[in-house]
Amino acid sequence: MISTDTYYIDVLNETILYLCKYIVPIFYILGNIGNILSALIFSKKSWRKNVCVFYFNICLFLNSVWINIYVLGSIFIYGYNINLLNSNVGLCKLFFYVADVFSTLLPAILISASVDRLLISSQNVDTRLYSSKRLAYLSVSISTIFWMVFNIHLLIKVNIQELYPNVFYCFYDFSHIYLQFLSYSSFIITFLYCLIMVILLIFAFKNVQRIRSIPRQQRQQIRSMTKKDFQLLRCLFVQDILYIISNIFLNIYYVYAVTTMNETKTILEQVISGFLEESLIFLQLIPCCGSFLVFIIVSKAFRSELKRMVYKIFGKNLTPIREEENNQENAERDNVKLNIVVVSTIVSPA
Repeated sequence: MISTDTYYIDVLNETILYLCKYIVPIFYILGNIGNILSALIFSKKSWRKNVCVFYFNICLFLNSVWINIYVLGSIFIYGYNINLLNSNVGLCKLFFYVADVFSTLLPAILISASVDRLLISSQNVDTRLYSSKRLAYLSVSISTIFWMVFNIHLLIKVNIQELYPNVFYCFYDFSHIYLQFLSYSSFIITFLYCLIMVILLIFAFKNVQRIRSIPRQQRQQIRSMTKKDFQLLRCLFVQDILYIISNIFLNIYYVYAVTTMNETKTILEQVISGFLEESLIFLQLIPCCGSFLVFIIVSKAFRSELKRMVYKIFGKNLTPIREEENNQENAERDNVKLNIVVVSTIVSPA
């Protein structure tokens, strides 16, 4: 029985080591490259004027910072057993504070982007006017200040704790009340975030359905969203779903871990618990490192811009891409003109 437990303990520990040493670095590299390419594409003039793209750029920045602080730190700590946090109190506190601020700020920006898509998809002209860069700057500023203040307790409670005699580790205060506060507050915040995201996206897609239900002849007069807006809404929808999946289960686990922390556990149960936690944390890499892949799969305009960038880097002719885009634009104009002619023919007296 003991030998069987030892076998499973070794397997789980080796799996975590392999994950942090080889798999996570791949996500780290691809995530940074993808975020840089996405930021370069969204910096183009044709994209910058879109308010939703502004929110996406903020998300890319937050993801990049989180990847290069928390993920890189995890690679060194769990993959290569290099932990600088245990020897520097300031670095220990700053690591946890920055990681938590950016992880809580990211969903707030996604919600602001969802609000913008809800506004821009409205058929009411006055409502659409609220979708602006000014509102975006205001919401980002308020969210940043709020979460910086809310998480300031980490600068006090996080410290280099003594686990065993002469064994120190950078972690939260071991007070049971404080750990309960962390787990329950994190779960409530994440649950509210997920609920608000789902509600906003449902209403936004209902607005889109109303737009598409309008006869084509009348749609040009009241249409509030371009094809690029529709694609950005779908990109936002996928990113919200990825956030919900990657965070809700982790927070449920944290609540379970705190409620059972006083129970006596075998070494195997402790290893299984640690393996489950690391696996759920690994899921958080998907939305943070996968934004570029989401944009490629969902947005045709993003793919065209990426293709143009690649062609330009290798000095190839851009004419085929431009001709294809011009043909599509001409076809759309012809359809509009044809609709206008048809309507004029019907309305004019015989």
